[in-house]
Amino acid sequence: MKAPAIRFYQTGSFAVGNRLLDPEQRSVQAGEQRTNSITCGHRACQGCGEALGARYALDAAMRACNGQMIAANATGCLEVFSTPYPETSWRIPWIHSLFGNAPAVSTGIAAALRAKGREDVRVVGQGGDGGTVDIGMACLSGMFERNDDVLYICYDNEAYMNTGVQRSGATPPAARTATTQAVGPEPGNVFGQGKSAPLIAMAHEIPYVATATVAELRDLEAKVQTAMEIRGARYLHVFVPCPLGWGSASKDTIRIARLAKESGIFPVFEARDGEVTDVSKIRRQIPVEEYLRPQKRFAHLFKPEVRTDVIARIQAGADRNIRRFGLLGRGADKEGAVLVGTCADQRTGTCAGPGQATCGLASQEEDDESGR
Repeated sequence: MKAPAIRFYQTGSFAVGNRLLDPEQRSVQAGEQRTNSITCGHRACQGCGEALGARYALDAAMRACNGQMIAANATGCLEVFSTPYPETSWRIPWIHSLFGNAPAVSTGIAAALRAKGREDVRVVGQGGDGGTVDIGMACLSGMFERNDDVLYICYDNEAYMNTGVQRSGATPPAARTATTQAVGPEPGNVFGQGKSAPLIAMAHEIPYVATATVAELRDLEAKVQTAMEIRGARYLHVFVPCPLGWGSASKDTIRIARLAKESGIFPVFEARDGEVTDVSKIRRQIPVEEYLRPQKRFAHLFKPEVRTDVIARIQAGADRNIRRFGLLGRGADKEGAVLVGTCADQRTGTCAGPGQATCGLASQEEDDESGR
């Protein structure tokens, strides 16, 4: 299920188009009947991408199953900031057990519901990248192998943020964390380590795998809706920037998520039974440098000198994603090669060099106003 193409802004005005749409076209969050699964009072940091992603994902899941849902949460930021004892910000049936067993707990809940004949009640498991990609991977793989009727959502902020910003299996190369300091000839996290949880999920050939970012919330809602219409094991991997751990401005959370997609750093796609069925194309390709610069965890790549060698390796990884998933639309090289040139003018967003895709440094508001 694709998110409907919506023109969010009227040209020449500040009217938000969501209010002007027919009720059936509005997002879940625009509806008066939304669940508010995670409500006010939690203690997330300002600009937290995980809080935003969880709110949209679980409200969409609740609407898809008519409010008949139970959520199991792994230990991590989402659990800690939403449930400081004896308080909670959850307004849905919600359980937390251990750091690495949320998939197993979800499986147990689903089995109990099946034994009781309650097929109307659905189960969602959720956790961060530490509890999913690392500590919970064995339980998650077992859930996939058994094809248990659970939607598992990973909110990926690329480190163990709750315990002090330590490296996880989802931490990108060259990123500075508390355990991958920016020292030595190859500062930050080393290249060649870590893993891609979406590709691992696809290798299990489960019914549905998808990725999303908090920069495209209607797309996130649509993918949750699709997942809840399917029975069996499903996996959704959501890119959620963390201002505290990444050293980015809290106001830039959505922008950084958008830059991750537009640079090819984070491919957005859907897969069924192990095969990619749909991808969200890059609208205006940008060099990875534009994604890296706003984040202090990559500051050592630009000061005291620009590490063009390291940036080139990160760019090569993004280019590989673009080729693997076919992320470029019109204007892509017919041979599949993708090269990003040096930006000629950051104000106009044009790229130097022949055959380059538009750099995409112009503001997103231009797209919104033009309706593209």
